[in-house]
Amino acid sequence: MSYARYLKNLLEPMRVYRLEGTLNGGELESAGAALDGVEAALDEAEREMLLSTAEDWGLAAVEELLVHRPAAPTLAQRREALAALLRIGGDSFTLEAVNDTLRGCGVNAVASETGTPGYVEVRFPDVPGIPENIEELRRIIEDILPAHVGITYLYWFSTWAELEEQFDTWGEIEALGLTWDGMEKLVEQEAL
Repeated sequence: MSYARYLKNLLEPMRVYRLEGTLNGGELESAGAALDGVEAALDEAEREMLLSTAEDWGLAAVEELLVHRPAAPTLAQRREALAALLRIGGDSFTLEAVNDTLRGCGVNAVASETGTPGYVEVRFPDVPGIPENIEELRRIIEDILPAHVGITYLYWFSTWAELEEQFDTWGEIEALGLTWDGMEKLVEQEAL
């Protein structure tokens, strides 16, 4: 219900005012339209001030606080990534917290200990080969992990044995017309 209708409903039981087609009704329409505008502005401010509901300038304002924008293509993933980045604190450097932050940022990577103090390995388990946006991912990962930690990036490719399991003959593979890079990443099309 608009505020104009609300105001008219408040005054109608008094039967003192003619509210339709009169100066009084026009004043109520004008005041109601202004109040409708205030309500819309307050609704937008309320939506944008909460990370879980922000859609526009609220998310942009949070992103301005960060060094890099999260690698998140959808609105829900963008919110999750910003929440993960904002959770980083002095006690956020356990492997569980780091991996939670990586997932929250939309980075398809997993950090694990190497057995050597001060070093971690970062793998991309669902991405065969070197990810296309590796430079952006490296910047995000290196911003999340403590500066004193050495990082080794691990990539994986399809092996000859895996290709032999997927295809009956090499002719089937050749018929696909793949480049070497495409053949190394063939598991992405077949198995994932």
